Amino acid sequence: MGRDVPAMIVSQQDRRAYREKVRQCLDVFARMLRESRFDTQPHHVGLEIELNLVDTGCMPAMTSTRVLDAISDPSWATELGRFNLEINVPPQRLTGPALGNLEASVVKMLAYASERALSTGSRMVMIGILPTVRQRDVTASAMSANPRYHLLNDQMIAARGEDMRICIDGPERLLTHVDTIMPEAACTSVQFHLQVSPETFSSYWNAAQAVAGIQVALAANSPFLFGRELWRETRIPLFEQVTDTRPEELKLQGVRPRVWFGERWITSVFDLFEENLRYFPALLPLREDEDPEAALDSGEAPQLAELTLHNGTVYRWNRPVYAVADGKPHLRVENRVLPAGPTVADVLANAAFYYGIVRALADTERPVWTRMSFAAAAENLVEGARHGIDARVYWPGVGETPVSELVLRRLLPQAWEGLRQWGVSTADADRMLGIIEQRCLSGRTGSTWQVDTVHGLDKGQLDRRTALSRMTQGYIERMGTNQPVHAWPPL
Repeated sequence: MGRDVPAMIVSQQDRRAYREKVRQCLDVFARMLRESRFDTQPHHVGLEIELNLVDTGCMPAMTSTRVLDAISDPSWATELGRFNLEINVPPQRLTGPALGNLEASVVKMLAYASERALSTGSRMVMIGILPTVRQRDVTASAMSANPRYHLLNDQMIAARGEDMRICIDGPERLLTHVDTIMPEAACTSVQFHLQVSPETFSSYWNAAQAVAGIQVALAANSPFLFGRELWRETRIPLFEQVTDTRPEELKLQGVRPRVWFGERWITSVFDLFEENLRYFPALLPLREDEDPEAALDSGEAPQLAELTLHNGTVYRWNRPVYAVADGKPHLRVENRVLPAGPTVADVLANAAFYYGIVRALADTERPVWTRMSFAAAAENLVEGARHGIDARVYWPGVGETPVSELVLRRLLPQAWEGLRQWGVSTADADRMLGIIEQRCLSGRTGSTWQVDTVHGLDKGQLDRRTALSRMTQGYIERMGTNQPVHAWPPL
């Protein structure tokens, strides 16, 4: 949902006309699938990484506009909060040294941007939830100026008709109510994009769903929110709850949430776009002038702007993406389950594991999703988010098992084979999957480092707020070394 939108008032006529336009786009999309209109060139991968801005005291810095002006690079963009930024890394073919090249590219881009941010008195933090963020930091006044965020906020609050309820139970408990979607700005993530063909899309999406819980367990990096220790990946329940447009009555009736894991394995990418139209009312009913059917008839690739905008307001953990590049339409799976950080090396290790394991699972003769219920995959996501590296998950042929044991014995060898099938260099595969292996052996993730550090500081008689600030300072220093989190020394 990266499009800029104008400030506007949405009428009933706007909604009706928009729904009809989405239906027209969906019909054209179905025709494009039937007529094989999609790009079948070699697979490309890309990254998006969201970051936080902090001041010298490690508190949220509402300086995104000034920092973007200082960076002056179109790869960088605003996010929901004025203490957030996002970097879009140019896509590359997934072959040879692609992952190593991506790592080097991100390190270089971050180093330059961090230097420019310092000129404004701000520092960048790549972390799932900024540990020092307070509830008063995520009010309407902290929202970015872009009209699309204000329109989205107004529409979501109006759809719910009451304040959003946040209730998360972990080692500690958080219960509060908010009157904007701004706590979503506390959630900063990394998104992995994988271009696939229409024929293989369902296999890759199903594979991504099957491993989502394992991914989150291995990469958890969001244990604190508003000063409380909650889930190891608190970002998951926070995002689900703060964007839930359903009042309690609609929840009880079984209305689907907008942050959605889904409810079934799919057989075609069309299933996902059709579900979007069937289950979810429009939040941003904005129409473009394009006639998608006429564009297709003339030999052009239609933008399908209404279909893609609506898709961008349904927050699937694995989202389908339709896009046009160089005049050719293509499809991508956008993997959205992981937090940002702790280091670029950790992010690319997570990418290597993801790209490798989905390739291996998508290509197997007896797919894992034919031997595993969809509900089990959804439960794995909850367990991975709640317990992180200590989670126990279900896997076909194994049953319930510690996630680290499953990864070490089964999934890492499969991920390595998947990277080999992509043509990724052996050196990159060994180094990056070696980081995942060491996380499993050490039990050390971003979340465990944060929690252990804060508990150690708490024992030294520091109050929680001071401990979180000092821990965040130590996190920033270690993040800058690009040494993977499993090797981070204690504070």
